[in-house]
Amino acid sequence: MKTLKLLPLFLLFVFSSCSTVRVATDFDKEANFNNYSSFAFFKPGIDKAEISDLDKKRILRAIEAELSAKGMSKSESPDLLVSIFTKERERVDVYNNSFGYGWGWNPWYYGSYYGGSHVARSTEGTLYIDLIDAKTNNLVWQGMGSADLVTSDMERKEERIREIVSKILAEYPPGAMKK
Repeated sequence: MKTLKLLPLFLLFVFSSCSTVRVATDFDKEANFNNYSSFAFFKPGIDKAEISDLDKKRILRAIEAELSAKGMSKSESPDLLVSIFTKERERVDVYNNSFGYGWGWNPWYYGSYYGGSHVARSTEGTLYIDLIDAKTNNLVWQGMGSADLVTSDMERKEERIREIVSKILAEYPPGAMKK
């Protein structure tokens, strides 16, 4: 019986600790993505991102690794320019935990009740990755990923950044991931 009472708390912990990355993308339907084989980072856009220089480096390394894995190369005369920007917000989740026993189910447990709520605060970040046609300076693809951020452990933070970038760029080029 004690295990049944602790099960909802355990499930709450499991579900709150494995947050997912929510991804959305948009693109120019007239762009021919087969023409893009090289990229470079768009420094003016990246400089405007409101995050630390260390996090920028982590993000740029992850983007470079993902695009290279897709067969693209970094170039001085690129087909695509890559820019990023970020948003951050505090996320508050309230979980109500209440269960108990009473009349009609088992009279020996009448009056037994566990109730309460749990408030979880986390910082949710959103990373936008913009791919700009270098010849026309038009935005041709944008990916956005939102997820809870890890700030305390640098190794987990870097792993989380790689995960977010990977999930965003899994959608590039358009149609790469069939749903």
